[in-house]
Amino acid sequence: MPQNEKPVFFFDIDNCVCKPRYKIQHLMSDLIDKYFQDHLSLSQEEANDLHLKYYREYGLAIEGLVRHHKVDPLEYNAKVDDALPLEDIIKPSPELRKLLEDIDKSKVRMWLFTNAYVTHGKKVVKLLGVDDLFEGMTYCDYGSDKFYCKPHVEMFDKAMEQAGVKSNENCYFVDDSFINAKAAQERGWHTAHLLDPEDPEPPTRAAKHQLRSLEELRTIFPHLFKSKPTVNGTT
Repeated sequence: MPQNEKPVFFFDIDNCVCKPRYKIQHLMSDLIDKYFQDHLSLSQEEANDLHLKYYREYGLAIEGLVRHHKVDPLEYNAKVDDALPLEDIIKPSPELRKLLEDIDKSKVRMWLFTNAYVTHGKKVVKLLGVDDLFEGMTYCDYGSDKFYCKPHVEMFDKAMEQAGVKSNENCYFVDDSFINAKAAQERGWHTAHLLDPEDPEPPTRAAKHQLRSLEELRTIFPHLFKSKPTVNGTT
């Protein structure tokens, strides 16, 4: 482990920092399916099936579209992510801000790590009222000639380089995606897989730690917080 290297805590955004209750993923899935239908002349069922296929194979529908259909990813972003009415959906979250403010910045740095494009990522955390608590963001760069997303190793390497951390042992991570959490765990990150309260228990764990609420990070990584957790996981 590099000497004097401060660890970095990487936070996913959609369905993680931004709670699933906002149903953003459902709205986005509808727009993705519509994009598949309009641009590939597919039925709704065919669009949904191909969308899910690309998500399972690549971790992001847009990667499949670019690889196999020569779609312009920035046009896709304008029609999908940036078309979401986020201002009408997302409100500031005092509970989230309290949790993130309680992370001890003398022990760990905070960084956003998303498969969304930069415009979507910045807008979400600003609307939540927590954008000022993170040092930076690693995002899927749709404008690049060759872009990667989680769970590809290149995306994790990019996040570490941008956040300025060299050792996997110095990386903490929380994500709602099974494949992303699994990839992080396998490379040696301290990983927590966030399940929706209504999600069934997966047959196998994606990571060492599994939680139903970000508040449980206090009990999973207590040494990173200024306050001590109580029995029920809150302060």
